[in-house]
Amino acid sequence: MKGLAKAISGIVAAGLLSTTAQAAISDNEIRIGYLADMSGTYRDLSGPGGLEAVKMAIEDFGGQVDGKKIVIFNADDLNKPDVGANTVRQWIDEKNVDVITGLAATSVVMAVNKVVEQEDKLALISASASSSLTNEYCSPNHIHWVYDTYALSNGTAHAVLEEGGKSWFVLAADYAFGHSLEQDITKVVESEGGTVVGKVRHPFPSNDFSSYILQAQGSGAEVVALANAGADLVNALQTASQFGLTQAGQKLAGMVVFLNDVHSMGLEVTQDLMLTTGWYWDMNDETRAWAKRYYDRVGRMPSMTHAGMYSSTLHYLNAVKATGSDDTQTVRAKMIETPINDMFAKNGQLREDGRMVHDMYLAQVKKPSESKSEWDLYKILRTIPGDQAYRPLADSQCKLVKQ
Repeated sequence: MKGLAKAISGIVAAGLLSTTAQAAISDNEIRIGYLADMSGTYRDLSGPGGLEAVKMAIEDFGGQVDGKKIVIFNADDLNKPDVGANTVRQWIDEKNVDVITGLAATSVVMAVNKVVEQEDKLALISASASSSLTNEYCSPNHIHWVYDTYALSNGTAHAVLEEGGKSWFVLAADYAFGHSLEQDITKVVESEGGTVVGKVRHPFPSNDFSSYILQAQGSGAEVVALANAGADLVNALQTASQFGLTQAGQKLAGMVVFLNDVHSMGLEVTQDLMLTTGWYWDMNDETRAWAKRYYDRVGRMPSMTHAGMYSSTLHYLNAVKATGSDDTQTVRAKMIETPINDMFAKNGQLREDGRMVHDMYLAQVKKPSESKSEWDLYKILRTIPGDQAYRPLADSQCKLVKQ
């Protein structure tokens, strides 16, 4: 009997040690890797501004979790999947980084996701758009925070269709992000009785949009949908303005439009453009207060991606604190369990497929005569509830979803 008791005691002790080891914070530090396009097409989308947002979250959290320091590394992925994947693998192998954030170009994100899944680390995606990231390419190792192509295409396409735009021409970036957005737009338009009369894909990145805009004009479509982002979107809109596309009676619908894009082009070029956003700096006192702090550091107002990077980082750190662990699956489970209530979202919820569901907003770019200041750019027309904005779990192909 004594031998049996001793054996049971040993098993219990081993179990407690295992639980303690799992709950502990490895290396006595929480290590964050910020990977983004710091100098190219998506610089404004993520870039140095996103890094400052993540740093703000770390500072607001106090720079440590129960005495364990929060450390951040950063690198430029150059919009190249191999560079992104190699950087992350090096961070994990040499620095034992716990979580990766930033992440804009979908091609880079997909390469990084393979690495974090192999190594059982976590990726917090705030600037990438493809809805496939939480659908057919979902994994237990990445979370999609701010927006996706499904939500943007639904919000913008539904609104423009309701305005009477039934025939569409889609101009899309020729890589995974653009393909996903093009597919989502087509589905919405056709499901509501509209038609897609033409499609064309442009190289990523591209500086000359003349031939593509001419094709859009020649199609006779009532609506020209721009399924691209960053510098590509800016170039396409500027070319459309130069060619007088909207003056000829066609409408422009920007599927992935950010505050920085509108600001850089100006209201003369972008006025009346319809778009969907996940956040806007001038929505309420809380958003304005955070945006002012950000502006004082960066010199520009934040877009929804910058706000989302702050929010996702803070939610992650809260989960680390609550669990006393930086173990990926322990933290992820806590993040799913805990509603998101901060300056970015109210009653946001992280689903098992990795999609953070929150309200989206239909916006229209103001006319120059309506704007009262440099960054007073949007009119929020209506709220799109999160459960209507994002793909229903019933339609999900994600392997993590219980059908």
